[in-house]
Amino acid sequence: MISNQILQSTIEGLKGITRIDICIMDTEGKPLASTFNDAEEYEEAVLTFVDSPADSQVLQGYQFFKVFDENQLEYVILVKGDSDDVYMIGKIASFQIQNLLVAYKERYDKDNFIKNLLLDNLLLVDIYNRAKKLHIETDVRRVVFLIETKTEKDSNALETVRGLFTGKSQDFITAVDEKNIILVKEVRENESYEDMDKTAKMILDMLNTEAMEKVQIAYGTVVNEIKDVSRSYKEAKMALDVGKIFYAERDIVAYGNLGIGRLIYQLPMPLCKMFIKEIFDSKSPDDFDEETLATINKFFENSLNVSETSRQLYIHRNTLVYRLDKLQKSTNLDLRVFEDAITFKIALMVVKYMKYMETLEY
Repeated sequence: MISNQILQSTIEGLKGITRIDICIMDTEGKPLASTFNDAEEYEEAVLTFVDSPADSQVLQGYQFFKVFDENQLEYVILVKGDSDDVYMIGKIASFQIQNLLVAYKERYDKDNFIKNLLLDNLLLVDIYNRAKKLHIETDVRRVVFLIETKTEKDSNALETVRGLFTGKSQDFITAVDEKNIILVKEVRENESYEDMDKTAKMILDMLNTEAMEKVQIAYGTVVNEIKDVSRSYKEAKMALDVGKIFYAERDIVAYGNLGIGRLIYQLPMPLCKMFIKEIFDSKSPDDFDEETLATINKFFENSLNVSETSRQLYIHRNTLVYRLDKLQKSTNLDLRVFEDAITFKIALMVVKYMKYMETLEY
């Protein structure tokens, strides 16, 4: 169904050209859009016209027209005046609304198809048959962007994204839940993942300024067949989750750049618990004080460089060595040794993952 806002905009545009008042009513005589104020007074006349076999009629100084959607009466249009010119304007208005109905229905059908495609609700043969009927190319390169907003049902963010991409016939914008906007974007042959980053950055900047919305964006890998679009969507979903756990400082996360976080995200919880018990025994990284954690993180940031870490922490080199020795005694891991450092880093990431999974359980 066409929104009342679109209907209002359409008839206001027609009035601006013709200077003739127009009203669109539903089949129960209720005004949906109007350029004059007393439209409610014509409810009975509309109901009489709906029951009549005529497609157009002059009543109470107005031309009445019916608009059908596949033989189903959808709207009644009132145009002020009873001259031949007014009749012609009424026919034009009816034709315009009829075309909008077709366009919106096609858009709905495509939106429904894309949603089912993303959620793996279609058989392979149905994917290609429905794509053909909807004039959607099947062998276009595509990638899925997932845009998570902070507020549910954010229509401003959705319309902003639509405004950026709806002019391109092979790009689709939809949503399958309350907080995520999905962009299925066509990728040209000469475009690379660097271009995907640029697209994500453009969306991010536009939403931050136009919709005043803080968002996180993730995207999957480029696929060559329409049947694989759901895979790119699942990858984008994983990238969004992994980004929240391990890369919270990033606004844009690509599935292809998840690194070791992708592996940890797929570990079963019993294995994670066993690994942490093996590394820390009865202790947990949560038991370390803030000073120790800050030292560990800065040491990793500086690629295990003692001198640079002590300089950035504004402490003497010997103080840093003392802290590392103390940590080694409590964990049996010497962060100055590469293998121990890797083990400790992975352990910290596993703990982050376990905490995240615990929040989902509640």
